[in-house]
Amino acid sequence: MATVFDVARYILEKQGEMTAMKLQKLVYYSQAWSLVWEERPLFNASIEAWANGPVVRSLYDCHRGQFRVSPESLARGTAAALDEADASTVDGVLEFYGDKTAQWLSDLTHMEAPWKKARERAGLGDGEPGESVISLSDIHEYYSGLE
Repeated sequence: MATVFDVARYILEKQGEMTAMKLQKLVYYSQAWSLVWEERPLFNASIEAWANGPVVRSLYDCHRGQFRVSPESLARGTAAALDEADASTVDGVLEFYGDKTAQWLSDLTHMEAPWKKARERAGLGDGEPGESVISLSDIHEYYSGLE
């Protein structure tokens, strides 16, 4: 199984440098659609419902303090670790979401049930910092309904 760093590296190598926020959202959508299309997680790291949308803390810790992230600036991960199905899933995500802005992607996650449910479970209000985990079952249930 690929790691979140492998997925992030793959995205950066395909799309080039981008904001850290956009990378986080593309990683989130890659995980979501892998749960639907492949019926398995793409990576094992938890996704948290932060104020600006879904974030993988371990990936955040890797790019912390950087507004923009490039393949060269991401210290970990190997794109080649993705198998054919993983790469196909991420390619599909990039085809649909890849040209969107970070803010557009963040706003979209705020309208979707998985992020909202995780925030509600933790009693977090708008803009309030928090670390509530977005469950894979909530992600799968919601995005399966969109297919």
